[in-house]
Amino acid sequence: MRKAYLFIAAVSFLLSASLIFAQSTTDPCTSGHEFATTDCTLTWHGITLYGAYDIGVGWVSHGLPENGYNYEGASLVNRNGFQHRFLVAPNNLQQTGLGIRGKEEFRPGWSVVFNASTGINPQSGLLANASKTDIINNGLPRSSYSYAIDGARAGQPFNDEIYAGISSTQFGTLTFGRQRSLGTDAMLLYDPAGGSYAFSYIGYNGTMAGGGDTENSRWDDAVKYRITYGPVHFGAMYKFADGSGGCYSASSTWSATTCTPESAHNNAYGFDLGANYGKFSADIVPQHYNQAISVLNPLLGPQSPTASYQSTTDSINTNPITGTNLTDPNDTVYGIVTDNYAVMVAAKYTWDPFKFFAGYEYIWQNNPKNPLGVGASDQGGYNMSGVEDKNLDSEKLVNIWWTGVKYTYRSKTDFTFSWYQQRQNDFRVPPACSPASFRSSCAGTLNEGSLFVDHHFTKRFDGFAGIAYSWVSGGLAIAIPHGPGVPYNSNNNFAPTVGARFTF
Repeated sequence: MRKAYLFIAAVSFLLSASLIFAQSTTDPCTSGHEFATTDCTLTWHGITLYGAYDIGVGWVSHGLPENGYNYEGASLVNRNGFQHRFLVAPNNLQQTGLGIRGKEEFRPGWSVVFNASTGINPQSGLLANASKTDIINNGLPRSSYSYAIDGARAGQPFNDEIYAGISSTQFGTLTFGRQRSLGTDAMLLYDPAGGSYAFSYIGYNGTMAGGGDTENSRWDDAVKYRITYGPVHFGAMYKFADGSGGCYSASSTWSATTCTPESAHNNAYGFDLGANYGKFSADIVPQHYNQAISVLNPLLGPQSPTASYQSTTDSINTNPITGTNLTDPNDTVYGIVTDNYAVMVAAKYTWDPFKFFAGYEYIWQNNPKNPLGVGASDQGGYNMSGVEDKNLDSEKLVNIWWTGVKYTYRSKTDFTFSWYQQRQNDFRVPPACSPASFRSSCAGTLNEGSLFVDHHFTKRFDGFAGIAYSWVSGGLAIAIPHGPGVPYNSNNNFAPTVGARFTF
């Protein structure tokens, strides 16, 4: 995987160099004033530098201390949130970061294309790194946690995308590398809040975009193809298996001698079929991902570097994890592995000055056909020191729907209202869930509503203010799937936010 990224980076550099020496065009931005007041691009000899800086301040009714690795802010209800506080709010409408892209025609109708981009936390200057937010909390008591999240950005040099390929005006575009999933592309298009971390549940939590797990909102070592024919567009994507499957044993008692090395089978595929008709557009996006990993909050995994990090075959992990460490637990993660299928349908309609949005996704998850073992690869170069391959007693079914409307006032000011809901079924063995035996494997619901205003002072600079309110119930309000259910510290969060964004 790393070799593939280095190859793509080298190709991108060579393409950049060839464009610089092959052309002598002027930069589209001819002055600093034009750059500040218009949407001209920072393009030099066919290479475009782009980016954004988005930061604000917020208040949360039930929050935690921030840390420099968390890139999603604090607006969504959090299992460990316990007190109201003011916070620096990063990446509210858009991920802060930098990117470089290019497109050069080498024969009529045919071009080489490339893109490399990364997310940076504006409050700390660190690369966006969800995995590290969990790792730095390992060994701490729950009352001492800072924000711990799961996500597709794990401190990679290019934690958003890095790919290269060929584009044809007639035959479409084919690219290879680390790329956003087709579900992520659709989410950004059909979310009324545009994937906002501060005001959008499906933007903050990538479960929908990733087709079941937020880490899968971006796919490594993936080939993507897109083509448009008249009002119809089509996309296909395939991810090649990569990394290590770790050391696995079907035995309930693990040791270094009873487990055997496994190959990774984390391949994935997806499709997108959509159309535009006048002011109406719609897409359907099915996706499948094998050995999808959901990294658990530290509370759900081993509590300290001296605790036993061990894979388990117990359903819902009803028995304590025991045994001797099979791998150094330092700088590792702990998670659940599933095979995921998902189908999303979404649509939007423009009726000036309004835009209406709606979408729905159905996700079904099962224990992996090919389990992962201790030491298996996760994203960003991290390994897994704890793996749950049989976490589900029965198929887990997740339903996510959303709707919203955007109203544009005098072309510069947008008012956006959004509503999101996620539901899950009971996926544990009988007896049925009851208050005495409630766990996170029981049916539950998460809701979020948001309202914000975004005013564009110039083409590049805008200011925003809004509120988000989210709450959980049932199994989704339980913090630990091990043993008796432990509820969230608080099952809701109220989060007003104000800030500003500069894009180029």
